[in-house]
Amino acid sequence: MNLRMAVIRKFVFLFVICTMEQLTLHKLSLVSFKNYAQADVTFSPRFNCITGNNGEGKTNLLDAIHYLSFTKSYFNPIDSQNIFHDAPLFVIQGEFKIGEKEEEVFCAQKKSERKQFKLNKKEYTRFAEHIGLFPVVMASPSDIELILEGSEMRRKFTDSIISQYDRQYLEDIIAYTKVLLQRNAQLKQFSKKGIFDMESLRIWDVQLIELGNKIYNKRKEFSAELEPIFQKYYELISGGKEKVEIVYQSQLIKDDFEALLNESLEKDRVMEYSTVGIHKDDWEFRMENFPVKKFASQGQQKSYLLAIKLAQFEFIKQYRQIIPILMLDDIHDKLDEHRVKHLIELVSRKEFGQVFITDTSKEKIQKLFKGIDAEIKIFKVKDGMITE
Repeated sequence: MNLRMAVIRKFVFLFVICTMEQLTLHKLSLVSFKNYAQADVTFSPRFNCITGNNGEGKTNLLDAIHYLSFTKSYFNPIDSQNIFHDAPLFVIQGEFKIGEKEEEVFCAQKKSERKQFKLNKKEYTRFAEHIGLFPVVMASPSDIELILEGSEMRRKFTDSIISQYDRQYLEDIIAYTKVLLQRNAQLKQFSKKGIFDMESLRIWDVQLIELGNKIYNKRKEFSAELEPIFQKYYELISGGKEKVEIVYQSQLIKDDFEALLNESLEKDRVMEYSTVGIHKDDWEFRMENFPVKKFASQGQQKSYLLAIKLAQFEFIKQYRQIIPILMLDDIHDKLDEHRVKHLIELVSRKEFGQVFITDTSKEKIQKLFKGIDAEIKIFKVKDGMITE
């Protein structure tokens, strides 16, 4: 990034700080969602701590909030499987405030029917239009998949962040995926019919190159900006005990996309799919120059993931000029008391807004917030019932 752009972004950031609006979820209503037959909850604009034993529905409450932001579950992509028992449908409704503006979001899923999603009673024709309007950042024990699983998880995670502040990026990802599927289908047809038509393939290559280069440039820029923010948060959570980094890996770093496609043509014909492109991108998580997956402890891995999520929070906040909702599921999972205390002190700062926290122990929550000057509501969940 050149000096001029750095100076411009510094002034933009200062302007954003002065004009920032906070996103809060005021009310949440559930009907037949997961293990909730019915629930109506009014939340604090600051801290909301949800306690209860495992399996009672604490995480399901957070997942309902995630639905209202992303139009889908954080955990189960099959909407019909989130319907309570034998009920015919589930309904999730939320009343949000962005600054002083009130907004109502509605989601309903009937069995064997298309999901309904509405903003202020107006139904969406494309769910992608909703992404980014109500930014939410979720940290869950299931995030360990970002470290342990394959590159697809890390691509989806990165795409979900950028898409919340860059609508064109989301459109480019959707278009790239469609073109990639068409190119792969073309390669399979060539193999099936025993023919090869370079001109037909070139139609898809031209589109793939244009979209792929745009996506690559945005991912490269995002990765460069995210890393120092991530490193700052890791140091705050861990006390500066380890050196960490996130390394963006893409075939396009060293080679031109068009050249890559030409070089891989014979391999693509044999494999019957596209073997090069931004759909192969990955991010390597490192600690002290070693892979986090192999050499970090469970506590270090959890700290690493939390730092990524807090960096995501700050990144979206800066670009969207909105303080997102932060959700910390099972806050004590694999973290010692020292690191949990650091985390709570961190999210208690004025730059954070509405925070949702789940934990099995009300006593631990009360101890964590001792001396914290902020409005706190504590809820108890039992058998799909939530009480304050």
